Amino acid sequence: MHGKMYSARPPPQLSDSNRRIIDSNGGTTKRVYQLWKGSNRFFLGGRIIFGPDARSLIFTVSLIAIPVILFCSFDSQRLINEFQHSLGSLIIAIPVILTIHIMVLLFLTSGRDPGIIPRNPHPPEPEDEGGPSSLSNDWSRNQGSTSGLPPTKDVLVNGIAVKVKYCHTCMLYRPPRCSHCSICNNCVERFDHHCPWVGQCIGKRNYRFFFMFVSSTTILCLYVFAFCWVNIRFIMEMYHYNVWKALLKSPVSGVLILYTFITSWFVGGLTVFHLYLICTNQTTYENFRYRYDRKMNPYNLGVLHNIGEVFFSMIPSSKNNFRAKVTEGSSCSNFGTSLSMGHHHGSTPGLEMPKRSFDVEMGGKRQGVVDEEFDDIHGQIDGIGSLERCEPQPRHTNWGGHKGNNWEMSPDVHALAAEFGMNQDDLPKRQKINGGLEV
Repeated sequence: MHGKMYSARPPPQLSDSNRRIIDSNGGTTKRVYQLWKGSNRFFLGGRIIFGPDARSLIFTVSLIAIPVILFCSFDSQRLINEFQHSLGSLIIAIPVILTIHIMVLLFLTSGRDPGIIPRNPHPPEPEDEGGPSSLSNDWSRNQGSTSGLPPTKDVLVNGIAVKVKYCHTCMLYRPPRCSHCSICNNCVERFDHHCPWVGQCIGKRNYRFFFMFVSSTTILCLYVFAFCWVNIRFIMEMYHYNVWKALLKSPVSGVLILYTFITSWFVGGLTVFHLYLICTNQTTYENFRYRYDRKMNPYNLGVLHNIGEVFFSMIPSSKNNFRAKVTEGSSCSNFGTSLSMGHHHGSTPGLEMPKRSFDVEMGGKRQGVVDEEFDDIHGQIDGIGSLERCEPQPRHTNWGGHKGNNWEMSPDVHALAAEFGMNQDDLPKRQKINGGLEV
């Protein structure tokens, strides 16, 4: 009976941080995209990622598809009749094929990771960033900073010093040419701009498709514009009309001429601007801030090399695995593959964050929070025996039918040993001697 009374006694209280780690082992398993801290929208189980303004895609698709449908519906028959049948059919087929090509490029631009840098679970330690902690602490006190880290630091790019900024939201020093998008709430590698027409940031992993989308749209507008005038010309010759009467005879052609003329200036100007940026290896973000007006651009390695970098280089793989399974409440639930979120054989669920997390941008290592909290738990386990030794215990000489020394562990110690993979020989044990407890 005394044994039952002892085993039923509630376990000692643990700290909130330790209990969060223990409770997370039995938490709900979710995928990274379900716990993502950015403003992105995910579809098809995290396989497709859009920006928060993804609804603008519907408007963009309408601006492209509707004019082509009107062109094929109202101008196609006259063009097929005036040209040879096969040539007329080809003239109508080209804008349809070009539209499909543009839609694919639009999807590749807006529905993929533009180059998001995974967030850090906690700020980097000053020692990990290459400077003594005393210097960082002195700077922090002088500048009133709460992070203890300088707001900028210098890195070398092609032998030229470039300043990189610390992002307080993502808790990392941004790589060169990286910027934090206030709309998507992510740091994006080689950030160009956030495009509302595609509803996505334009960065390192989708800039190529964005330029092809804009340039292809320009070609489509010029094509429809030209053949609408051809259709008007045929009407003028057939009915001996002047331009205004021909436009009244085919009002759809007149509307398309006006629409494509305006649109061509917009997308055509955008194409020329980005062609200039590609040849000089700049981003829209850098160009608008006149960053290289008074100093050398460290990324400009010549026109041919710059063009090859955009169109013929390998697109880097995403730093995020949005479909990776994590435990809700785990500190690694918001980060990418660089933080090892996937389940590995033999690993403990809920403690998937490695003890040393890798800084995705500077390569430094730092001690993880889990290691410190694990030591705290171990110290509280040691305190269990001390609490029990101070409490009066009923005298008894034999538990479970064994005489002499007897080793037992309470259920709470067993649970902690199972959760953290500790060897039972390393745990504090209660030895019963002469009816008492001794640790």
